[in-house]
Amino acid sequence: MAQNNHSDFINISQLLKNYLSKWYLFLISIIVCMLLGLLVIRIHKVKYGVRANILIQQESATSPLDMMGGLGDIFGASGHTDDEIFVLSSHSVYRDVVRDLGLNRTHYIHTGFLNNVLTYPNYPIDVTMPEAVADTLSKSLRFNIKINEAGKANITVKESKLGTLTKIKDVSLPYTVKTIFGDYTVEPTSFYVPGTELDTRVLVTGYHSAAEDYALDISSEIANKRSNVILMGYNTTCPKLGEMLLQDIIDKYNQRGIYEKNVQGKQTGQFIDERLRLLADDLSDSEAKYQSYLERQGIVDPTVEVQYQTEKRANVEASLIEAETSLEILRITKEFLALPANRYELIPTAVSSEALQRTISEYNTLLIERNDLASHADASNIALQRKTAAIDAARNNIIASVDKQFVNQEVLVRDLKAQMAATGNRLGSVPSQSRAVIDMKRQLEVKQELYVFLRKRQEENAMMMANATPKAQIVDVPYTLKKPLGITNKMILALAFIFGFCIPPVYLYVLKLFRNRVENREEIESRTQTPILSEMCIDHSGRSLVVSPTDLSSATELFRLMRANLLFVFNDPKDKVVLTTSTTSGEGKSFICINLAASLALLGKKVLLVGMDIRAPKLSSYLDLAPGLGLTQYLSSSEISIEQIINKKPLADFPTLDIIVAGPIPPNPAELLISNKVDEMFSILRQRYDYIVVDSAPVGMVSDSFALNRIADATIYVTRINHTSLADIDYIDEIYQDKRLKKLSLVVNGVKSKKTYGYSKDKRALDH
Repeated sequence: MAQNNHSDFINISQLLKNYLSKWYLFLISIIVCMLLGLLVIRIHKVKYGVRANILIQQESATSPLDMMGGLGDIFGASGHTDDEIFVLSSHSVYRDVVRDLGLNRTHYIHTGFLNNVLTYPNYPIDVTMPEAVADTLSKSLRFNIKINEAGKANITVKESKLGTLTKIKDVSLPYTVKTIFGDYTVEPTSFYVPGTELDTRVLVTGYHSAAEDYALDISSEIANKRSNVILMGYNTTCPKLGEMLLQDIIDKYNQRGIYEKNVQGKQTGQFIDERLRLLADDLSDSEAKYQSYLERQGIVDPTVEVQYQTEKRANVEASLIEAETSLEILRITKEFLALPANRYELIPTAVSSEALQRTISEYNTLLIERNDLASHADASNIALQRKTAAIDAARNNIIASVDKQFVNQEVLVRDLKAQMAATGNRLGSVPSQSRAVIDMKRQLEVKQELYVFLRKRQEENAMMMANATPKAQIVDVPYTLKKPLGITNKMILALAFIFGFCIPPVYLYVLKLFRNRVENREEIESRTQTPILSEMCIDHSGRSLVVSPTDLSSATELFRLMRANLLFVFNDPKDKVVLTTSTTSGEGKSFICINLAASLALLGKKVLLVGMDIRAPKLSSYLDLAPGLGLTQYLSSSEISIEQIINKKPLADFPTLDIIVAGPIPPNPAELLISNKVDEMFSILRQRYDYIVVDSAPVGMVSDSFALNRIADATIYVTRINHTSLADIDYIDEIYQDKRLKKLSLVVNGVKSKKTYGYSKDKRALDH
């Protein structure tokens, strides 16, 4: 079987022509889409980006107790920028901001159809509630408040799951609304203008819920991996709200940092004050004992008396003082480690052993990491548990090391004292009073040195607390980007126009896919090589016979054009019989046959119209012919002659037109049509008539027309716009290429009528 050769390329000009014929669809689509675009603009709220940039300052080790070998690390340490982002965006910070700015209440003012404007902070009506209610409210309530010119308010309270909770009409503000979720007071603010109508909506949530909602919309991220700058962003329809929100978040974060530093300073101050108090009492006792001893012994200037002894023992005494100072620091460290309250506090590292100092510094670093992790993780956190276990093990090692160092230092002190005693024994001439004075004075000097040292650190700690600076240095205060985010109103209208322009082609294409019917002559031409004999417009008269000698209608002119083209197809004088068929019923085959035969008769030629669609005959009913003998009776009986079945001049306006109707439907139509009697009949009819028009059965339903191809000189295949399928056109093309029907040509039925019919030329040559 021959293949379909129609082109797969899109005929742009034809496509544009088809679209232009449906211009009204484009107009309607564009208008509807533009209206929808205006509606979207009405509903769409333009969002603006609010941005802020802050620099996280890395704290230096300038704490007073840091100069004591890292003792200040007990009370805090600086964190990394990654950790600071968690603090900056923590729920507790957001909750404080929500409570501070009243952001658990969102205010909208209704300004027109589908237009509600977010307002902050100049909202005219507010809804307040007790602090306990706002702190525990887990639902979202919507207050619809309408105020008339008289100042009377209608209040409706709704909850999403429970629906309407209460409705209140004609009340004066302020007014307390009682609900199952607590009492709420609706009251005007200083921005409310009395005597004006107002329609406002207030969404009320709890502090925690509001903080969670804002946490989803606020972004905080590091500018780059090597930077300590945090970029903050918030997109909102109310830029003022966004600027105040980001500013307050930064303020709350800095306040929290200053508070933590002050807590560190207070703890450091308490530690120093406690040590100073103990040292002051001890120093006072030592001075009193020293003075009392001098008075009892009657010593006026012991320094002069023991000057020469001191010079000898200077080196030993200096070593002893240093050893006793180190011993005293070790004792302080032991006492600090012995207190249960200091279990997770940083350990002072002012010991003389460098190895022990390194161990304590490593422990303090580990403890700082553990405290940072504990600030935003619960006790069940695996990482926290591992850190705690490591810290406990390290602490036990440090305690053991301090104990061992303390014992060693005691041994060193005893050795130095023994050396002093040995020196004293060698100085037999030194009075015992002088030796006692020297011992007491040495102890007094050690305590004085510690006291002066701690007093100095106390002043430095006070200066640090007075000059506490926030962690976040503001690089860019919250600001609003000039251009709005997302799609603009102009873009919405442009997209609406584009959609409006694109929808009709898509609609027409999808409609075509579902309908699968030809829509115009050009589409038929693009899918088949079969020549088109003519086209026939839609006739609204309701008549089966539209051709008449005096009619100049579009249909009559088209049949004249069809007749002229058919005579061109009959290029041999012996060509007389034209077979008319279609794919299915309903395509206008019989209508074409009747009027084509009438048009040929107008030439004064003898024309015969033969109804050979013997399975579904329609000619007699279309032409209102009286019942009589038909073709099937002639073919099935030898007693009936041709003259008996020919209706002579049944149509008054067409005296040269005779008709043979199909007759009764036989039980064996296929056998009748392939009988030799058909050939004999047409041999006789060819001698009597100039043209014979045969109304045959549709080829898509039965094979009768193929059987009659032997008696035909040409074939007219009738198609119909919006009825014939694309598959039918492909089938016609196969018939044409396989030459299964003689001189096959198409008639396109059902086209729209044109004023130029009768004067236009056929667009396609009939080349056989």
